[in-house]
Amino acid sequence: MFSLLKRGDCSAFLTLSLFGLLGLLLDVTHGIPAEDEDYYLQEILNREHFYSDPGPDDSVPYTETPVEAEPGGENRRTSKISKKEQNGKKEKEKQTDKAAAETRSAKKVEKNKKGSWKTPNGSNEGEGNYESVREQCPPMGLETLKIDDFQLHASTIKRYGLGAHRGRLNIQAGIYEDDFYDGAWCAGRNDPLQWFEVDARRLTKFTGVITQGRNSLWLSDWVTSYKVMVSNDSHSWVTIKNGTQDMIFVGNHEKEIPVLNEFPVAVIARYIRVNPRSWYENGSICMRVEILGCPMPDPNNYYHRRNEITTTDNLDFKHHSYKEMRQLMKVVNEMCPNITRIYNIGKSHNGLKLYAIEISDKPGEHEIGEPEFRYTAGSHGNEVLGRELLLLLMQFMCQEYLAGNSRIRHLVEETRIHLLPSVNPDGYEKAFEVGSELGGWSLGRWSQDGLDIHHNFPDLNSILWEAETRKLVPRRISNHHIPIPEWYLSENATVAMESRAVIAWMEKIPFVLGGNLQGGELVVTFPYDMARSQHKTQEQTPTPDDPVFRWLAFSYASTHRLMTDASRRVCHTQDFAKEDGTINGASWHTVAGSMNDFSYLHTNCFELSMYVGCDKFPHESELPEEWENNRESLLVFMEQVHRGIKGIVRDAQGRGIANAIISVEGINHDIQTAADGDYWRLLNPGEYKVTARAEGYTPTSKVCEVDYDMGATECDFTLNRTNLSRIKEIMEKFGKQPIPIPARSHRQRVRQRRRQT
Repeated sequence: MFSLLKRGDCSAFLTLSLFGLLGLLLDVTHGIPAEDEDYYLQEILNREHFYSDPGPDDSVPYTETPVEAEPGGENRRTSKISKKEQNGKKEKEKQTDKAAAETRSAKKVEKNKKGSWKTPNGSNEGEGNYESVREQCPPMGLETLKIDDFQLHASTIKRYGLGAHRGRLNIQAGIYEDDFYDGAWCAGRNDPLQWFEVDARRLTKFTGVITQGRNSLWLSDWVTSYKVMVSNDSHSWVTIKNGTQDMIFVGNHEKEIPVLNEFPVAVIARYIRVNPRSWYENGSICMRVEILGCPMPDPNNYYHRRNEITTTDNLDFKHHSYKEMRQLMKVVNEMCPNITRIYNIGKSHNGLKLYAIEISDKPGEHEIGEPEFRYTAGSHGNEVLGRELLLLLMQFMCQEYLAGNSRIRHLVEETRIHLLPSVNPDGYEKAFEVGSELGGWSLGRWSQDGLDIHHNFPDLNSILWEAETRKLVPRRISNHHIPIPEWYLSENATVAMESRAVIAWMEKIPFVLGGNLQGGELVVTFPYDMARSQHKTQEQTPTPDDPVFRWLAFSYASTHRLMTDASRRVCHTQDFAKEDGTINGASWHTVAGSMNDFSYLHTNCFELSMYVGCDKFPHESELPEEWENNRESLLVFMEQVHRGIKGIVRDAQGRGIANAIISVEGINHDIQTAADGDYWRLLNPGEYKVTARAEGYTPTSKVCEVDYDMGATECDFTLNRTNLSRIKEIMEKFGKQPIPIPARSHRQRVRQRRRQT
């Protein structure tokens, strides 16, 4: 076997083998499941063919035919065929076509989890004619930032903003591309000597590479083919072979769709390089990359093991299809039937029901004085981390409630909680079908009819601001519960079915606080999401409740494990950690008709957006860590629904008054009471003069104090009927109509009574 190796390759190979035998003797399995005893021996046998003597690297002609990419990212390797094989070539082609069809079918059935690529056993043609099973390894973490900038290297760079640290899958460039935040690694020269390198910092079993082109609004750059090399010391490199020749992998055909290439045999090394061989003729060598790899057991890496994030929660950490999501919600309901209820708020464009689960000590019932809270996720179907976090949250709350966790019991008994994990199930199914790394940045984002659900709500901001400019607020137009325009309600309006369903849900239940989980960043945004000034894409546009919104946003961001970490790497172009992990939506990028703005202006609910991870669709193996990152934040934000004042507005007979208006002096935004007369007003600690008013009643004011301790201050009101309303009531009761009084004489009498008093 060693006679087939070059002297330089032999030393690298011996090093790898010795590390493998050492791991076998020590029987170390930390970091991955326990291996079979003959694992390393099998790796040695596999490498007997994998490292066959290719001759000098430069002897391989550049005109070598790239590997043809099959659906699902598989590659069929080409090699020299012996005369005996040529005699049965036609028969082999038939068998190969049949096997390829069976493989594609099997992959479709076996891909039971998003981000997992299962490949059946198959023979590889060429010298040696050996059989192997393609290893399954998750992404190493270029996209999720587990791989830091210091682990990425390149032969040359065009400029700093196109350095190796930008060569991460799905990384986004800024609107104005500059020297710091561009959308790929780009080589300083266009020639076949360029490379992009990842240092895994430990022995790793590499199984594949995913590539993209450059993210840019103005330029088109991508690599069309490449080689892959590995090393254990960054000096001696071995190229992945196709029989006796260097293997050429098919790259990208455009800049945004990721392409997966799996290796015919897993290879163990510390370093891996991608060596572009051809590129788009009108562009440059630019790449975004993700590496698939499993860290090998390392008994000496004590500090790495100490820094690994684990969870003790016994939850279902996987990506769930629509049917699996529905089944999981049913399981939670069966485990905790006394505190949960499953219902749907409507249907998607494709007819999938939008399922929600309610968690409360009296599910299905609004309790007077108990606030209603909601979490939603998946309005962008490909931002799936939020969806899985809500599925984990409902499991966690059920388990902890049964276990007697006092914190969870208090939340359940004092709050009516609603979790809607998938607002856009149609889009999710599209993203789920292709895989966690293969969907790109946008596949599945929109509804089936091509609408952005999160930004598909009526623009009430413009209505309010125009009325304020004309000084019609609050004389003719109120500063809250602004009605939906008629054009939006028409059947021909460009409105998603999912948006209509969510609006009906918001109007039916008196929500107080809500959060919608999104992905692709690490930040919490709060209203307004639309800039007040026209022709501006970024402008600070606060609501009258800006201090409250900032408190709410910080409550989530500050308890997240990464959002406020000043030492963490930015996801794409902006360092939100400098802003304490929060930002006003309009000062980030303005958008009309957002769910947050609509909720604030049309209902009592204060709504914020939580961008819970840089990776929109993290691999299944990342879910436990992401749960640990967000678990405390999810609970703390829910608890904020009990901050501020609450109470009931009653008449003299003790009956609740619906739609009474609650005003806070100095805050130009009112709320309304629910059907039973109860209300909740989120406020920061302090003293506030609060006024309750209702049609036909005399307004009443009082001072209400909000403490720093958790728990809303009770602030009830009793309103008495006005004399005029009582007269009207009596007249109507006896079938008589009030005598009309001329407006002029009525005003004179009013002024006269005022002078007398």
